[in-house]
Amino acid sequence: MGYYCAPMVNAAVLREFGSPLSIEQIKVAPPGPSDVQVAVKACAICHSDIMFFDGAWGGATPAVYGHEAAGVVEAVGEAVDSVAVGDHVVISLIRSCGSCHQCERGLHVACTGDFEIDHRQPIASADGSAMHHGLGTATFADTAVVDASQVVKIPADMAWPSASLLGCGVITGYGAVANTAAVEPGSHVVVIGCGGVGLNSLQAASIAGAASVIAVDLDADKRADAVEFGATHSVDPTNSDAAAQVSAITEGRGADYVFVTVGAKAAIEQSFSFLAPGGAVVIVGMTANGITIDFDSTSLAAANQRVLGSKMGSGRLGVDIAAIVELYQQGRYKLDELVSRTYRLDQINEAVDDVKTGGARRNVVVFDEGVGSPS
Repeated sequence: MGYYCAPMVNAAVLREFGSPLSIEQIKVAPPGPSDVQVAVKACAICHSDIMFFDGAWGGATPAVYGHEAAGVVEAVGEAVDSVAVGDHVVISLIRSCGSCHQCERGLHVACTGDFEIDHRQPIASADGSAMHHGLGTATFADTAVVDASQVVKIPADMAWPSASLLGCGVITGYGAVANTAAVEPGSHVVVIGCGGVGLNSLQAASIAGAASVIAVDLDADKRADAVEFGATHSVDPTNSDAAAQVSAITEGRGADYVFVTVGAKAAIEQSFSFLAPGGAVVIVGMTANGITIDFDSTSLAAANQRVLGSKMGSGRLGVDIAAIVELYQQGRYKLDELVSRTYRLDQINEAVDDVKTGGARRNVVVFDEGVGSPS
């Protein structure tokens, strides 16, 4: 396979499990017939990347991860007509062949199609040795090659850090409410976890017309910040009367929907205590492999309750991102406020460490020249 020559070799984050993140040189293959090559301008740090960095979900190494990104189209394959060179786009790990059973029913995140890019080596080390194309995106790099279904055009005036969030954190939190649960006006909603994903679930629930939007988080500052994103109430999950507080807020009914946006066993198990008869727990945050959840199946069945999984908010890139961008342009959806800090690529260890402390909404690696210290 022919790779671009030395001038096209780009800087990227190469991950070897058990060692710190390091900056390496990689080569990017030319786009195949159905691929798009993007000059990455910003890539947010998602907890999913950190889970892979830490080996919680396995995965091959060496690898380049990063999957929540935005940039400018540099080249397209001969079969691509959805975007053109020069377009500003969001990149996501969501792929859709458009013709399998899951795609035809609108569940693009469960696509079972076969993609040509997976049968070759999109990226390689400087000496040509194989490198894993992490999450099918590998956007902790200044150049990325992905399937055309993984990119969607956005307005050219959107700031790159804010735009990058659309690719995962925003569509995941928003889509869990709008797609997976399809929250109805007048519903009572609890969101457990007020980080980068949870804040988007709060926003989506408010936009959907929920009667109450209850933010649940261990961190008092996050609970306070949640009001900015649509929360009507907040509850400390460590309080012994947390369930009673939710019951009081909902006039004794309980929550019709509980969204668990953190990958924590305790949070998922506690969610059932907030749930109304006929309600649904929506598991958005993903735990490490092998974690099992305990709940009373008899009580669940007797109360006609449900447990729903929500991968990437059951997202459809073209539909959902267009809807969110429109809300953002109307001033009804907060994106800029989700960005905590920006970092250069060579500062990614610092950015990841900051995310691990739990304080960041979203830290973003930016690739534009002239970017200095974290802002």
